[in-house]
Amino acid sequence: MLPPGEPKFRRRPADRPAEILAAALEVFAAYGFHAARLEEVAKRAGVSKGALYLYFETKADLFRAVIQNAVSPNIEQVKAMALAAAAQGFETAVRTGVGLLARNVISDRRISGVVRLVIAESRTHPELATIWHETVVAPGLELMTRLIAEAQARGEVRAGDPRLFAFSMMGPLILSIIWRETFEPVGAEPVDVAALADQHIETVLKGVRP
Repeated sequence: MLPPGEPKFRRRPADRPAEILAAALEVFAAYGFHAARLEEVAKRAGVSKGALYLYFETKADLFRAVIQNAVSPNIEQVKAMALAAAAQGFETAVRTGVGLLARNVISDRRISGVVRLVIAESRTHPELATIWHETVVAPGLELMTRLIAEAQARGEVRAGDPRLFAFSMMGPLILSIIWRETFEPVGAEPVDVAALADQHIETVLKGVRP
């Protein structure tokens, strides 16, 4: 048994990357990309700054890894559940997918903090928008567009551009992130993301029926 004062990264070397990514997600969400300090990430992860550089050469590399390993798996779980539910029809797929997205992803303030980061800093750091788009936005939009197009072919959804239907379906959830990250900190009444999703789903389903 190692002495109590043994550094965390020596006690659990196999956990080092996961601890770094968890700490980085918190730091990026709290401070944004530009103001995030790798020293703070290393401190929260219980590693030295030198050890952090063994895994990630730049802050952008660390950000990409956070999205791919800390955010993307949640998105992939939502996609898998929605696809499985699609066997029972489009409405079941939407209720499952959008509901899980609201409760398991958007309600996580660390993830909504990263969304705020991307929106605020993509002008000066366009690579952040590229990473987020390639990893999260494009796959999710493609899945929703596909589900809608397939439902149209089965006669479950009225005619219309399936991609635009997908945009309208996700709009209020994106607004809830902007509201939470921009207006709630200055005193605006909080929005219940899960309740918003449930009500919006029913509105959308009524609107797209043939």
